[in-house]
Amino acid sequence: MDKGVKKAVGKVVESAVEHTPEPIKEKVKEAAVDTAKEKMVESVQNKGKELHDKLDHATDDAAQKVQEKASKAKEKTQDVLLSAKETLGQVVEAGGKLQKNLSRNYKDDDDRKIKSARDLKSISSVKSVTDIKGAQHIKSSKDIKTIGS
Repeated sequence: MDKGVKKAVGKVVESAVEHTPEPIKEKVKEAAVDTAKEKMVESVQNKGKELHDKLDHATDDAAQKVQEKASKAKEKTQDVLLSAKETLGQVVEAGGKLQKNLSRNYKDDDDRKIKSARDLKSISSVKSVTDIKGAQHIKSSKDIKTIGS
């Protein structure tokens, strides 16, 4: 609207308000207050709905992000567990090979048993001076057999 038209309408409304009786003014004021209250309630409800919608959207986005990160973490954990399983399998295999090698080296069960106090040599089993070989018991070059003899 043009400024002039606005002024004219404003003056007409003012003169109409001045010339109307009081009971009608009261009813108009009450209607205006009721209309303002309704518009305000409607506005607050609309803002509440908007906030609710935004909150729902944000909650959905957050849930989706959490789900994505959880699936990535699950995949990483499974990869780590798989590599650990493979490593442990290699360690078990190497341990089995080591155990086989050790069992081949110790075929006799006596070698693997722990010796007790009875198995230790006593003083009577230690050679004495008389049991030691003397010079007469050492072989000479004459005692050694050759191919021709």
